[in-house]
Amino acid sequence: MDSFVETSGKIFTADLLRQQVEIWRTQGLTLVVTNGCFDLLHAGHIATLEAARTYGNVLIVGVNSDESVRSLKGPDRPLNNQDDRARVIAALACVDAVTIFNEITAECLLDLVRPHVYVKGGDYNPETLPEYLVIQRYGGRMVFIPLVDGHSTTNLIHTCRK
Repeated sequence: MDSFVETSGKIFTADLLRQQVEIWRTQGLTLVVTNGCFDLLHAGHIATLEAARTYGNVLIVGVNSDESVRSLKGPDRPLNNQDDRARVIAALACVDAVTIFNEITAECLLDLVRPHVYVKGGDYNPETLPEYLVIQRYGGRMVFIPLVDGHSTTNLIHTCRK
C-alpha cells in the first residue's frame, strides 16, 4: 500500500498508520474503519461518521484518492482534491485518523488496519461489498448505518449546477 499520500496531523501514510494502529491495539482500544470519496461533505456524511465513532474508541477514515474517485464517479469528479478532502475529514472531532488510498475498494486498508468494526452506509450490503470478505477472513464485524434521506453528493452537485 505505497499508494498512500504523506501529510501530517491526523492524516497518516500507510507506514505511519500501521505504527499508530499497533499503539492503539496495545492500549486495548476498539478500532473502527469507514471510507469514502467525501467529495462534498454534507450532513449525511457527518451522520455516518458520528455514528461510526460510537462503535469503538478510534475512528479511522479512508479517503479515496483523486484517481480512484475518477474511476468510481467519472472524469468530472472529484470536485475537491484528495488532500483537501482528507484535511476536511481530519478536522472533524469524531475522526481520529485519515488516510488516502488509490484502490477502488478499501480491501488493502482493511488488511492493513484489521479493524474490530467496519462501517458503511446503508446503501451497501455484504453481498455487493468486496470488503466483506476481508472482514470475514479475520473475524471483524461489519455495520451498516442507515442513510440520511435527501443527502448525497451527486444530488448536491446536480442542485449546484442548475
